[in-house]
Amino acid sequence: MENYALGNLSLQRPLVFFDLETTGLSIGKDRIVEFAGVKLKPDGTVQELVQRLQPGIPIPAEVSKIHGIFDKDVEGMPTLEEFAPKIIQFFDQADLAGYNSAYFDLPFLVDEMLRIDQDLDLTHARMVDVQAIFHKKEPRDLKAALRYYCGAELENAHSAAADARATCRILIEQLNRYPDLQGNVDFLHRFTARNNKSVDLAGRIVRDDQGIEVFGFGKYKGQSVEQVFGRDPSYYTWMMGGDFPRHTKKIITAIRLRGAASGSLS
Repeated sequence: MENYALGNLSLQRPLVFFDLETTGLSIGKDRIVEFAGVKLKPDGTVQELVQRLQPGIPIPAEVSKIHGIFDKDVEGMPTLEEFAPKIIQFFDQADLAGYNSAYFDLPFLVDEMLRIDQDLDLTHARMVDVQAIFHKKEPRDLKAALRYYCGAELENAHSAAADARATCRILIEQLNRYPDLQGNVDFLHRFTARNNKSVDLAGRIVRDDQGIEVFGFGKYKGQSVEQVFGRDPSYYTWMMGGDFPRHTKKIITAIRLRGAASGSLS
């Protein structure tokens, strides 16, 4: 088991750096072809979980050229349904970290888990997006970040495991480099959060200054979700039938059911 010198990083519980390789970028349509997680524990020891997955749909040739995973490489591999319990166990009682993960990997993973009726409970997990630190301090990409902070070249770029390991190393070096960054996950979660008012992972539903859930897009932007569904029920139907992430649909359904129970939708 590999050990990392944590430097200024202070962990109260494990921090899982994870990365996905997928058939494309469309949440809700594309599928995961590789999962990689690097669990950094408070004592500096590391546990890894890396697995290629059978997506159930063809991997487009242009995507395979990017991450190097072809249809033949996932033949006989487990499906996400089969592998999901290991992901859930790996994430249990841990905080999460990744590179651009708040915008892509986390929403993608949660949506895929909902697709197979697995509710990945991240209620108490804080998220640290290492890319956000990099962009706030030294705007560039993952290869440049590893070269800048660690003096190393990223080998096997777009391999989920290589990306997750690189992200772990970068965070440790970022904390060594910037004395104003606190090494605890609470601070890093707040520092890297793209929008702490988001209700769903995609940022389609947000909270206004009064804490009310409002639309963050479209013709009803800024208006109460519950009130809109009350006067325009077809908007809920449109969203449920549209190309929205499953997590967004889960959130608006909960709001609609709450409104129905309170009588605001009658």
